[in-house]
Amino acid sequence: MDDDMIKIQLTIGNNPFPLTIPRKEEETVRKAAKKVDNLTNAYKEHYPELPEVRILQMVAYQLSLEGLKEKVRNETTPYTEKIQELAQLVNERINQ
Repeated sequence: MDDDMIKIQLTIGNNPFPLTIPRKEEETVRKAAKKVDNLTNAYKEHYPELPEVRILQMVAYQLSLEGLKEKVRNETTPYTEKIQELAQLVNERINQ
């Protein structure tokens, strides 16, 4: 096994998941598993009548929504394009 890779075992919802991951990602991977567990437990407490599959669908939806919102928040293309446009205008004025 590559020195940068490690084998870990995550437990999510009492289910073991053996993984081989880059060593530098271990903390992030464990935090992600803990977040899934925390969300699952919170939904189970709030909606005890729902079957587990529905709970997991709600968790998947929430995490997906958070990821998409973060992606939109970090989208810098419009700003980069505007900066390039302004830089071009400045260069044109300088070269006149």
